[in-house]
Amino acid sequence: MATFLYKIGRLAFRRRHFVALIWVALLTLAGVGAAFAPAAGNTSFSIPGTEAQKAFDLLEQRFPGMSADGATARVVFKAPSGEKMTDEADKAAVEKTVKELRSGSEVTSVADPYTGHAVSANGTIAYASVKYKVSGMELEDSSKDALKEAAQHARDAGLTVEVGGDALSATPETGSSEVIGLAIAAVVLVITFGSLLAAGFPLLTAIIGVGIGVSTITALASTLDLGTTTSTLASMIGLAVGIDYALFIVSRYRAELAEGREGEEAAGRAVGTAGSAVVFAGLTVVIALVGLSVVDIPMLTKMGIAAAGTVAIAVLIALTMIPALLGYAGRKVKPAGQKSKLLGGGRTPKKPGRPNMGTRWASFVVRRPVAVLLLGVLGLGAAAIPAASLELGLPDDGSQPTSTTQRRAYDLLSEGFGPGFNGPLMVVVDAKGSDHPKAAFTEVGDEIKGLKDVVTVTPAVANKAGDTATITVVPKSKPSSKTTEDLVHAIRDKGAGITAKTDSKVLVTGTTAMNIDVSQRLNDALLPYLALVVGLAFLLLIVVFRSVLVPLKAALGFLLSVMAALGAVVAVFQWGWLSGLMNVEQTGPVMSMMPIFMVGVVFGLAMDYEVFLVTRMREAFVHGEKPSQAVVTGFKHGARVVTAAAVIMIAVFSGFIGSTEAMVKMIGFGLAIAVFFDAFIVRMAIVPAVLALLGKRAWWLPKWLDRALPNVDVEGEGLRTLSDSGRKDTDPDEERELVRA
Repeated sequence: MATFLYKIGRLAFRRRHFVALIWVALLTLAGVGAAFAPAAGNTSFSIPGTEAQKAFDLLEQRFPGMSADGATARVVFKAPSGEKMTDEADKAAVEKTVKELRSGSEVTSVADPYTGHAVSANGTIAYASVKYKVSGMELEDSSKDALKEAAQHARDAGLTVEVGGDALSATPETGSSEVIGLAIAAVVLVITFGSLLAAGFPLLTAIIGVGIGVSTITALASTLDLGTTTSTLASMIGLAVGIDYALFIVSRYRAELAEGREGEEAAGRAVGTAGSAVVFAGLTVVIALVGLSVVDIPMLTKMGIAAAGTVAIAVLIALTMIPALLGYAGRKVKPAGQKSKLLGGGRTPKKPGRPNMGTRWASFVVRRPVAVLLLGVLGLGAAAIPAASLELGLPDDGSQPTSTTQRRAYDLLSEGFGPGFNGPLMVVVDAKGSDHPKAAFTEVGDEIKGLKDVVTVTPAVANKAGDTATITVVPKSKPSSKTTEDLVHAIRDKGAGITAKTDSKVLVTGTTAMNIDVSQRLNDALLPYLALVVGLAFLLLIVVFRSVLVPLKAALGFLLSVMAALGAVVAVFQWGWLSGLMNVEQTGPVMSMMPIFMVGVVFGLAMDYEVFLVTRMREAFVHGEKPSQAVVTGFKHGARVVTAAAVIMIAVFSGFIGSTEAMVKMIGFGLAIAVFFDAFIVRMAIVPAVLALLGKRAWWLPKWLDRALPNVDVEGEGLRTLSDSGRKDTDPDEERELVRA
């Protein structure tokens, strides 16, 4: 592989105009597609095989005009201080608003608060339920504007009015912190390379790669039902790995220049060695992200595949466009150890010959491996303690910022009708096989009324055929609480007994039940997913490192870092530690997809640092150095770059903590803290300590396995047979073959 990538690097360096034109054309094509594509909406939670989904599908069949997947809105009214919603003037304002809402072209029904018993017991709060023909993703802007205008007219009449539901779902904003993250990345690159030009290349290629990836996602959003969160997460991951992959190749290029090689030869060798590591690091990330499809939740599958596609683009750009840009730069990119004049180049170092920080740190770890290992493991173990109390759920309007009308509507409904009113359960009774359907409907309602944590059970509403009915159940507790989850399971348990008595089926659905089923599906899939991803990556790393113990150590170190990161997420978002600093307005259960998503993404990113750092050690060991010296050599050449890469990735992920969407905020924080733990504690401390303790045994591989494995030559051993002086020309036939490839 190293030899093939070497040729690719030289070809891209020489044919830089052609390479640059291809990537600019792809960016333009994706941008045009995105510009003319319909806007993305919020991805729906469809979970095949779950009870909530089965009930939802049954409603579509038995209640064809119900528009079960249609958008909903709750317009909540609160009377001025000292007044009640039943006062003549306030009632007139509400009825005028209801009439205005019914005039919408996409509205199927509007429930009047005064005829539908939707006024609170103290008379101060009322609400009108609005049902639309289409989903929130398909709702036209004119319908949303009409909803806002109707609410404003009621406000003008003196009422407090807020709107909840998914009809006004908005695109999340990441805020200025994302820009700050990019600015930090730029500063780190300048410090690392000592050159503005060299620092600009990783940023430029990462932005182009993310631009292509996100624009493609936007262009396909309507066709593939991709939500706004999909593009946000793809940009988050694509930007981080794009900068890192380019950083490693530019760094290796400067190291090759420092050894006296010409530009084209240096570019070829940089892509052949560091590029090989980029390919395998990218493969581990892609495996982890595509592997999310085993969970069988369409939204998560789409997010994973979209992010994996962006990572693949980042790898390809790093391998081709970086050497092309280096060809344009020529001698303006300085060899390693030299800075541009603008940043202090040409000055005599204060302490010539002094080992760099990476060398000094690795030497310290090699001398005291046991102490460093124990300190690292105990520290991560302490950080992981909060993960033992992890509670999972999905965000609702109660997790929105208090500045949003959805959150204020949620709070008003809780105040007037109780917290459970924001998450009603819909019980579907399928009595098609029953001889007495009406009796079955009554039996179900009576059984549910006897359960704990139930406030209201509405009378059954049957369809035209009279064989299916819906019953609305209002819990006492808020939608995301453990008590409400227990109530859902209790109703389902009762349903099993009712089925035996009446030959009818009882199914529980609704947003709350759907969220509970999502959490259960994710919990059940976590261990199989972990086994699949870690297993595949373990086999891949055996091929890369030609060792059994090094990949095993890499996997165990990852488990430590991801558990510590989950502990930090629980401490902030569930317990409320530092919630003010993170702008977390409402603590509660951790998003149910967070553990499995972190496992996928963090494993891929963790293996990046493992590959980049340990391949340098492997390279030194293969070339004859002793195991302990190889560890120090690996840190001498790789620690500075890996540190810079980790700081950049942390800065990029931290930028998404400023998002207005709770899910994006939590993922941004979780990934940032996970990278910190993995890069600076696991890879920088635990890994060298373990390798120092293992010695030659770290690189042990059974002879039969060594013969069976393909030789991918990540260390670039095959390049040693090439002339160090650098070849001026490439064989024309070879060049044409590479262009066609």
